[in-house]
Amino acid sequence: RRDELVDAPTGSHITPEALDQWERRLEAVFEGKPMDVIDAALTDTVSKFPVDIQPFRDMIDGMRMDLVKPRYQTFDELYEYCYRVAGTVGLMSMPIMGCDDDFEGDLEKVYKAALSLGLANQLTNILRDVGEDVQTRNRIYVPLDELAQFGITEEEIVRGGLYSPSTGKVDDRWKAFMKFQIARAREVFAEAEAGVNCLHADARWPVWSALDVYRNILDAIEANDYDNFSKRAYVPKWEKFAMLPSSYAKSRPAQKY
Repeated sequence: RRDELVDAPTGSHITPEALDQWERRLEAVFEGKPMDVIDAALTDTVSKFPVDIQPFRDMIDGMRMDLVKPRYQTFDELYEYCYRVAGTVGLMSMPIMGCDDDFEGDLEKVYKAALSLGLANQLTNILRDVGEDVQTRNRIYVPLDELAQFGITEEEIVRGGLYSPSTGKVDDRWKAFMKFQIARAREVFAEAEAGVNCLHADARWPVWSALDVYRNILDAIEANDYDNFSKRAYVPKWEKFAMLPSSYAKSRPAQKY
């Protein structure tokens, strides 16, 4: 419920004080004092699984970043943001999904993979939504120093100078930049793969399915010739269904270590 607060249509009305109130509600949830039915569901979950409060706090801090930080100078800055708004989801979910009954390895490996999946998903969101983010929210998440490495300025993104509506062509510099960004996102997805089959059998197929679908958004960006200014990359429903058998097959062998 908190994740979309600042990106929703009413997001411009969200204030630091509102997020402070959400954090107080979060603390109450973990103290066993929910304020409504939805909070009660989380309180019940916290009572049954070894869920830590810190990732939830970090997610709220990520939303605070969206209120005050519309640009990211380096990838290190962006990494912190991606961890807070998405990597945290992996850390929240992992204790609930659990590991395979026969898993005897290091839990740190599984948590690292869960974190990587959240990071990879958020990096994919950012690459998919470049045009929408700058046009509707005045946000540029891709690192400005990496844009400069490819000879691209912030102003060119703001004014839409990297895409020509008349020709439908995308600037070659942007294509090269996007190829670099997509390659990095795929590396993070690969890091996530390393831990999926350590999960409990009931969790592996859903997680593989989510990973495969989200990673294919990167393919869709490529298929759009790297135009994420006038087109929104997505995976069609039929393709999602078509991917399920492959995801299922990958989920079958449990990973013991």
